[in-house]
Amino acid sequence: MAGPGEPVYVTVSALDAGHLTLPERLFVTDADPDKRSTVPSLSFLIQHPSSPASRPQRSVTNLVFDLGVKRDITGYTPAQQEHIAQRQPVTTDPDCAASLRYGAGGSTDSGKVLLDPQRDIDVVILSHVHWDHVGTPSDFGSAAFAVGSGTLDLLARGAGPLYPAELFNADEIPASRTVEFPAVPRRAAGYTEPQHTPAAPDALARLPASARHWSWKPLADAFPSTLDFFGDGSLLIIDTPGHLYGHVNLLARVAEHRYVYLGGDCCHDPRILRGERGIAEYDDGRGGTRSVHVHTAEARRALDDIAKFVKARGGRDQVEVVVAHDGEWRERNRTRFWPGRL
Repeated sequence: MAGPGEPVYVTVSALDAGHLTLPERLFVTDADPDKRSTVPSLSFLIQHPSSPASRPQRSVTNLVFDLGVKRDITGYTPAQQEHIAQRQPVTTDPDCAASLRYGAGGSTDSGKVLLDPQRDIDVVILSHVHWDHVGTPSDFGSAAFAVGSGTLDLLARGAGPLYPAELFNADEIPASRTVEFPAVPRRAAGYTEPQHTPAAPDALARLPASARHWSWKPLADAFPSTLDFFGDGSLLIIDTPGHLYGHVNLLARVAEHRYVYLGGDCCHDPRILRGERGIAEYDDGRGGTRSVHVHTAEARRALDDIAKFVKARGGRDQVEVVVAHDGEWRERNRTRFWPGRL
């Protein structure tokens, strides 16, 4: 535990949470039209040196960012399953819960449980509620859920012709234990979010005391809207709405002058992060074009913001950026999966 005035750091560990297969032409420019790549849907365990609100006897708050693919594919709606059929092969073993219990690879050989998702996870933050990030929320029966503004309304009602309600499970996450981050006051022209849902008092009580005072503030001339999750600068929520309504990223301070940026689906290919490719656009079936993002211009702006922050903080040696579907990163960093650390 840091003393008064001392900087607070968190630890970050990667978690396997299933794989899916993406056609390259839908995600990056100058793509091979026939190439399909099987990629991870990564989750992350973040540990903060504080007592969780619901377990004051403990000295560590365990937070999971994204839950990956459901263990049981039949838990998806029929419309979701039609979409998943186009992303085969899909693998679900190990899922997020198994990776937490048994560590890298999810092996049960030792029989030792590292973390029990039902008892030991205090908070789940979802970057957004696409099928390959929502996982199996019932595995986290004592956790509070934190999501972007408008998420609960999106799950219940959908949002326009490209995001109909049938693409989501209305009861995907436990509403009684879910808190939406505050609505962001300023948006790009033409960007209208689903309705914000106020938090139930019982849900808010499960979160750090700082949750009562959350507000969006700019950071380092790079990110227009950030929120200090624990109130000590160790974990910032970054508003990144381009991919889907309510989409957020995380910025974790893991050491002095060193950060891990968890990008969710700000992009789907590491070549976009490196500036080698752009975001693909394709026929939307309605006489126009679209990308895999709800607002492509906002998605591009978010990538520019990330690049500005990385440059301002000393480059990629100081700020490690990891997006959810980066298979290259997964293969290079197997030792940094739980119980290893980034």
